[in-house]
Amino acid sequence: MTVKPENSTYRPDRGIWHRTSSFILINLGIVMVLMLFFCPRCFLSWNGLKALFPDFLFSLAITVAMSYGGNKVETYYDDKISWIHHPVKRLFFTSFTYLTYAFLVSFVLVTSYVLIKGDVTIDNLPWRDLFDYALMPMGIALVFMALFTTRSWLLEWRKSALEAEILRNEKLASQYQSLKDQLNPHFLFNSLNVLSNLVYESPDKSAAFIQKLSRIYRYVLEAQKEELIGVEKEVNFAKNYLELQKIRFEDSLQFSIGIEDQEGWIPPLSLQLLLENAIKHNIISNENPLFIHIYRNQDELWISNTFQPKSSQSEPSTGIGLQNIKMRYQLISTRKMEVIQTEDEFLVKLPILELST
Repeated sequence: MTVKPENSTYRPDRGIWHRTSSFILINLGIVMVLMLFFCPRCFLSWNGLKALFPDFLFSLAITVAMSYGGNKVETYYDDKISWIHHPVKRLFFTSFTYLTYAFLVSFVLVTSYVLIKGDVTIDNLPWRDLFDYALMPMGIALVFMALFTTRSWLLEWRKSALEAEILRNEKLASQYQSLKDQLNPHFLFNSLNVLSNLVYESPDKSAAFIQKLSRIYRYVLEAQKEELIGVEKEVNFAKNYLELQKIRFEDSLQFSIGIEDQEGWIPPLSLQLLLENAIKHNIISNENPLFIHIYRNQDELWISNTFQPKSSQSEPSTGIGLQNIKMRYQLISTRKMEVIQTEDEFLVKLPILELST
């Protein structure tokens, strides 16, 4: 139900009147320019203006008819033939329809104008001359056709580009969400696998592990919802995660975190995946302790560990880790993760991102 505002003028067709008045004013401007071009002296005297008035009305009628017809033709074919998929077909049908319309309307208007002026009667109409006169407004028609055709093509191209961009963003968002969805079960799977080993080794360690794991898992659930997370939060989580692992490995696992500037953003749980890989794939013992270092180098976060790979894997691999981080960076940034492996060190450089405003 439409409610009429109090103490106001209610105009439901205000938009129509606005478009109509704009249409008329534009055509009046076009006709004025044409009149000034063909007869600038006519504007210098009252008699000149009166003599120009019939031609002014005729030109206005031609201009209004050409612009109105051009708009209707383009609107009609917008729903029928796409500029993007069938440009040649669209141009042919648009041109043929509009130029046919323009000639017929011009012929009718020219004939009416001649009859109104009284120079001839309907019995002695100079059909040949009328035909030639009807061709003259075709120049105006061609101008309008070019304008409307260009406008229609640009609007459809813009619409197509926007739709493609929306689909692209939706696809990227879906891919990124799919990668994030891997993290939660991945973390839980590996944590439970570690816990199952601890239960047999030491009930006290397994109890401490469960207690700390519950606090860490809360962060995993929260971070999984974010596309990017602050470096400070991620580093704090990495510290808690490493302390959790020390319950299992004790002094066989050593780490250091030296980050003074904690500004910037990275994909969530990136550090956890890298630390997990380091622990899973390297020997950790009293004779060969694993050293992990996390530090910042300008606009990168460097995560390094001593490279002492296991000869065989005691824990099953889920196939998630470096590839997950790499793919997430590709979807949200042009910067790439870098991996460097030497004889004694495995180093991963994570780009620290800035949020665009």
